Amino acid sequence: MAGNAEHNTELGIPAEEHGAGFPPFDATTYSSQLLWLAITFGFFYWIMKNVAVPRIAGILEDRRDRIAGDLGEANRLKDETDAAIAAYEQALAEARNKAHGIASDTRAKLKADQEARREKAEADIAEKLKAAEAHIAGIKTEALSQIGDIAGDTTSALVEQLMGKAPTKTELTKALKSAMN
Repeated sequence: MAGNAEHNTELGIPAEEHGAGFPPFDATTYSSQLLWLAITFGFFYWIMKNVAVPRIAGILEDRRDRIAGDLGEANRLKDETDAAIAAYEQALAEARNKAHGIASDTRAKLKADQEARREKAEADIAEKLKAAEAHIAGIKTEALSQIGDIAGDTTSALVEQLMGKAPTKTELTKALKSAMN
């Protein structure tokens, strides 16, 4: 085996039988290879420029438009949500203020009602107290008026028991007056 140009060292085939080496490296076909390379490159360049790139650009434009539309919609919905939240917060604040007002009014009414009941109860108690005091004063006056008679009867009974003889009415009255003063 003399060399690579004459024999294929791996298979042992002479160079004349297999085309004298790898065709792209054959110097006699460089010009036709370069021509076909330029034609193929030009053809693929034209396809990319006129078909693929416009389609990709259209897809990118559609995406950009869709994203911009989605962002616009998201901003619109965010603004609506913010407005709804603000309205909710305001309605909640108004409801709280109204509830506080109702609670204050109710407390004031209950306090006034309780005060009126207390005053009425105090007036009833004062009236009953006056009536009771008048009744007690009447009983006291009646009892005091009867004390003289009771004291006279008791004294007369004691004197009669002690002395054996009942005192006269005048003596009894005189003795009671001197004892009370």
